[in-house]
Formats: sequence, structure tokens, C-alpha cells
Amino acid sequence: MLMGTGETNAERIEHLRMIRDVQDRTGGFRAFIPYTYQPQNNALKGRTQATLFEYLRIIAVARLFLDNVAHIQGSWLTTGKEVGQLSLHYGADDLGSIMLEENVVSSAGARHRSNRTEIIDLIRKAGRVPAQRTTTYEHIAVHDDPANDPVDDHVVSHLSSTAIEGGTAHPELKILSAS
Repeated sequence: MLMGTGETNAERIEHLRMIRDVQDRTGGFRAFIPYTYQPQNNALKGRTQATLFEYLRIIAVARLFLDNVAHIQGSWLTTGKEVGQLSLHYGADDLGSIMLEENVVSSAGARHRSNRTEIIDLIRKAGRVPAQRTTTYEHIAVHDDPANDPVDDHVVSHLSSTAIEGGTAHPELKILSAS
């Protein structure tokens, strides 16, 4: 769901309702992924952009409202790593991918970049257990012991990450930067 193009809160909730209804009928969605509008290099240039608080609020509402969608993904790519990390405390259980090449949101103005070790560190510092997953959410590698974390950032394909329940979540919801 793209948000921040001038839509109202009521329109955002209606969008969520429609997703929930389609999911009830089809079961076709693996995840819900809200993105914030990036205002550069597109026909909507100059419209309002969703605030980071609005973004986190939609993550929290989606976790409660979309009870039939298994995964909620935080978009660090459009909001930044710190907000992506914080989204794990607001209901997201996934931080998406490290891609070999990304052209869509970067051409619209998003400048956030990361790598495998940084995403693992962000998930862990959010009090979750990082795991690499497939697009169908099967775990490929669970990084439950920091001593066994990958030591390089070489990625031969996209890396998708998920935050497994467990660990020691920070109750004060502090944003912690990656090392």
C-alpha cells in the first residue's frame, strides 16, 4: 500500500478493509507492505508525504486489522533503517530485502541503503532473532547466535529477512543504530 499521496486516514482504513476482505475470500496475500510516497521524479511531485509517525501507526493498525494476513513488512527502504527497526515494535515481523539492484523507489527519491550484516544487526538490536527467508516465508538461515553471523556482505541473490519472535525486546522502544 502506497501512502502519503494526499489520501485521508479514512481512505487508508478503507484500503485496509478492502485488503482484509480480499484476503478473506482468496487467502492470496503472504504479507502486507506499506510504502511511503517518494515525491521526486514522478507526476505527483509536490503532494504531501506521510510522516514517519503516520507510517508507524499504519503498521500498528495493520497488525491488528489485518488479522488474516500472516506477515507485516516494515519498509526501511522508504522510511530509513531506524524507522524500519522501530516498525518491529509496532507490529512488523519482516524487514524486506537487500536487493542486488533497486530502481523504483530510488528513482523517486529514496536514498536508504543497507547490507546483510547491518540488517541482521538492526533486527537483533530490536530484540528479535534475525532470519533469512524465502519469498514464501520458509526460513533458510536463522541467526540465533551472533557468533555464527555472516562476516561478509556478499549477496548472490536478494536477501530477505524476517524477525522471529524471541529475544529481549526493548520495552522503551528506543531506536538503536546499527554498528
